[in-house]
Amino acid sequence: MIKVGILTLSDKGFKGEREDKTGELLKNLVEKEGWLVSKYLILPDEKEKIVEVLTSWADKEKLDLIVTNGGTGVYPRDVTPEATKEIIEKEIPGIPEFIRYISYPLTPMAALTRGIAGVRGTTLIINLPGSPKAISEIFPNLIPIIKHAVEKIKGDPSECARN
Repeated sequence: MIKVGILTLSDKGFKGEREDKTGELLKNLVEKEGWLVSKYLILPDEKEKIVEVLTSWADKEKLDLIVTNGGTGVYPRDVTPEATKEIIEKEIPGIPEFIRYISYPLTPMAALTRGIAGVRGTTLIINLPGSPKAISEIFPNLIPIIKHAVEKIKGDPSECARN
C-alpha cells in the first residue's frame, strides 16, 4: 500500500476563506486506488513552512508519495516549486512534462504551470495545480507512473518496460 501525504498550498484555504476542493478530490482519488492518506494539511504560500512539512513528511513520516496542489503558477506568492526544489535530491522532469502534455490541449494556460517532481530519500514528491478540474484531468493518468516510480525508488530491481 502506498502511504500518501496531500499538501494544499493556499493562503485563502489556510485562513478558511475557501474550501479545499482540490485536496479533497485528491484524497478521494488516492483512496479509490486503495492507497492510504497518512497526512493531509493546508498551508499558506510560505516557502519556509512548505520546506519544513515536505522535509518532515519525507524524512520522519517516510511517506511513499507527497502530492502538493496549488502554488505552481506565476502569482507572486506561488512558491511551491521553489520549496520542492530546495529539498529534493533527484529531479524527475518527465512527470511535469507529462502533466503539461496532458493539460495543454485542454487549456493553453497549462503553459504557465511551474510544478516539478522529484525524490527525497524514498519519497516521490509531485507538484500539481490547485484546480479540481486540472486534478480530475491529470491524476488518473499519473497513477501507473506513480506506482512504477514508488517501486523503483524503493529498490525494485526488475527491468523497466520488460514483459
